[in-house]
Amino acid sequence: MKRSVIAMNSAECTTVMVDGGTGVTLRTVRWGNPAEASAVPLVLIHGLASNAMLWEGAALEFASLGHAVVAVDLRGHGLSEKPDNGYDMQTVTNDVAGVLRVLASQGYERPVVAGQSWGGNVVVELAHVFPELVRGVVAVDGGFLELQEHFPQWEECSVALRPPNLLGTPVSRMRGYMESAHSDWPKTGIDGSMANFEQLQDGTIRPWLTLERHLMVLRGLWEHRPTHIYKDISVPVMFVPAEGPGGVFSDTKRQAVERALHSVPKVRVEWFSPADHDLHAQHPVRFAQVVHAATLDGFFT
Repeated sequence: MKRSVIAMNSAECTTVMVDGGTGVTLRTVRWGNPAEASAVPLVLIHGLASNAMLWEGAALEFASLGHAVVAVDLRGHGLSEKPDNGYDMQTVTNDVAGVLRVLASQGYERPVVAGQSWGGNVVVELAHVFPELVRGVVAVDGGFLELQEHFPQWEECSVALRPPNLLGTPVSRMRGYMESAHSDWPKTGIDGSMANFEQLQDGTIRPWLTLERHLMVLRGLWEHRPTHIYKDISVPVMFVPAEGPGGVFSDTKRQAVERALHSVPKVRVEWFSPADHDLHAQHPVRFAQVVHAATLDGFFT
């Protein structure tokens, strides 16, 4: 397993490329020093078509609370490698497990791992398949997503959830849209959203995740059935769902979360209401404090 430090982003964070032994090198962004941390380590997994830097606001708060924090760009996303295959749930989960093994050797042993949306399903799968690598997981407005309940046929799902074509959008227009659509988000959230895109020399954007790979990730999520594994998860799972206008599957979310609450052996639910799907970007301080409190009160033991 190899790693290489490629950049120091700021006074607060460092970027490190990690080869976890699964055939793909992933970018990690790190805040705090595990040798100096007073609280448990945290690893953060983004959602579909997102990137590690959307966690920046929460990561800064976690670091101020004594945690050493690592956010990961999953395969095909951000500055990680972008192979043409391997976007099914098990392969992506294996990627995360590989990164966790490397991190364990660097002082981040048995972290709490948080994932948002698709990443929430990834960390629930991780808790099921690799419980020895984590002390618990946090599923942020995800972990309960079963797309087949809403779209029984893959073709229907691929059409309904196909992303818009943003290639060629001017950077200034995209940022203006983000600031208008998320007027209550802090700057870290807007900057993190803009990091979903490569900024080209002509002043336009190109998503880091291509449409073809986006649809492969979506297919993997559509195939995933977390309710089938809930009862067999042996580590603590905290669900942090968002409730608000335009939320993901808001009409059935309460029912889905209630099912998880009655199926996962050690479980806690912390609702954010009202909140956006990217609640960790919208409310980074509150989110970090909720998770931090759970690391202190014995939930993740």
